[in-house]
Amino acid sequence: MPGILNRIKEYGRSPQGRRTIATARRTAADPRKRAQARSWLGRLRRR
Repeated sequence: MPGILNRIKEYGRSPQGRRTIATARRTAADPRKRAQARSWLGRLRRR
């Protein structure tokens, strides 16, 4: 397992990983996207 965690850390430090993180943060800050995510999670939890 430590190998997987190290790979994730390395990806987060890479330029591509930083872009991915920035995109995820922008998406998470959008109220409409948050509502959409809550809706999807609610559907999954009901099953």
